[in-house]
Amino acid sequence: MKKLLVISLVSLMLFSCSTRTGHLTGVLGRKVYYPEIPLGMVYIPSGSYTMGQNDQDVPFLHQSRAKTVSVQSFYMDQTEITNNEYRQFVYWVRDSIARELIYEMLEEDRDAERYINYEREYFDEAALEWVEYDPSDRFENRDVFNLNWDRYINYQDEEIVPILADMYYPQPERFFKRKEIDTRKLKYRYYWVDLVEAARKGDYHIIPDGYDPQGNKMNNDHRELRTPRHPFTDDPQGLDTDLGHFNKKGQNNAIRGHEDRSRFIINEVINVYPDTLCWVRDFTYSFHDPMTNMYFWHPAYDNYPVVGVTWMQAKAFNVWRTQLLNSWLESMGEIYVNDFRLPTESEWERAARGDLELSAFPWGGPYIRNSAGCFLGNFKPMRGRYFEDGGFHTVKAYSYNPNGWGLYCMAGNVAEWCETAYDEAMYEYSHDLNSDYRYDAMDWDPPSMKRKVIRGGSWKDIGYYLQNATRNYEYQDTAKSYVGFRSVATHLGRGGRDFTTEGGEELKQDIQLR
Repeated sequence: MKKLLVISLVSLMLFSCSTRTGHLTGVLGRKVYYPEIPLGMVYIPSGSYTMGQNDQDVPFLHQSRAKTVSVQSFYMDQTEITNNEYRQFVYWVRDSIARELIYEMLEEDRDAERYINYEREYFDEAALEWVEYDPSDRFENRDVFNLNWDRYINYQDEEIVPILADMYYPQPERFFKRKEIDTRKLKYRYYWVDLVEAARKGDYHIIPDGYDPQGNKMNNDHRELRTPRHPFTDDPQGLDTDLGHFNKKGQNNAIRGHEDRSRFIINEVINVYPDTLCWVRDFTYSFHDPMTNMYFWHPAYDNYPVVGVTWMQAKAFNVWRTQLLNSWLESMGEIYVNDFRLPTESEWERAARGDLELSAFPWGGPYIRNSAGCFLGNFKPMRGRYFEDGGFHTVKAYSYNPNGWGLYCMAGNVAEWCETAYDEAMYEYSHDLNSDYRYDAMDWDPPSMKRKVIRGGSWKDIGYYLQNATRNYEYQDTAKSYVGFRSVATHLGRGGRDFTTEGGEELKQDIQLR
């Protein structure tokens, strides 16, 4: 009897611990997500606004027709990407190349101590103490060369210099025999997924008097897959797969899929160093040599916006920034967040307006001066008195007062790349929900197809281009001394105005099933 009682109690305990209830409960044990605003960004809630010109169309462009659009919540950089922030990207690529060269050498010679001079100690954040390196352990596998900014490579060390010789300019190209990194070698390999192409399903054409899989004759409704072809070479671009199933009645659920998704994973290689010569190239009969020589690398300009970066380089930077954050989140046991990217044109304008519906400028008023007569942005005032607004070329990225969202220099300083392709008639046909227009220009496309939207005006533009709704463009493969960028990331969640209520919400019912 006692034995039976014990068995009954054990069975009852096991039954009470079971998560199976027979009811719809969803997958139990999932993490609760609490969103965090990325460092250096501000939160812009979902909302609607009137996109387009609020002032007279001075040049009669007829391209900014007013249109009500709704934009999903997102995060945006408080300032333009600065020289020092972009330099982190450049140095990451440099150090990656150096580590690859060191690894290749170590494959040939395991005596690693004489080839590399790491600091003897590094701070272990997990143990909260300084730990001495053990080189014999560090070179056992490829994983040890994942970039760790606590581990220092001394590029001036006499023992490591021979390994990295290929990274420097050759002797005939050196200026005053200075040993400098060859910026042409700083190439970044990255990947992105062409979601637009992946969303297209395979074409099907009609086969008269076809047959279904069971051998039954069909009347002009049997579907056959058509292989997509390259527009120039006519090579097959990969088959799509028919995932549909015929039942006994002859019905098909018409589900389609892709046979090989690798064709949508695009491999890119790009040089990441900014075009410092843009300062000279952009202006004829004008002296800008000092800016070319000093602007990107000198500490005096660390907090100034980076320029000389193409639209393609800005996209590569955002891919790297995404991997940098998501790799860290993964190491901390957290889950990934949305990718960093360039803002769409509709996102940029919503951010620039600062939650003011019909404001001409980010600061809200119709004028470009405040009540004290001071200019509110960095542009070309008073027929060319450039320094009247406090800046000759660019100024620090956090100059002047922020707009209603807390964003600096949304007007002036440098114009900013947007994700959106430029088309004069875009407002006519774009959707009113997250309005955007994209076109991935090919090398053989005409220049008009390579135009990308830039917004905000710059230090060399007149006041008209500082207006929230003024549109302009540059070509995606060009770098300018007056064009920079800032990143955005789509918010995960409802996107309401009260950020403290975002995330972490559990289903509330009268009876909660556990």
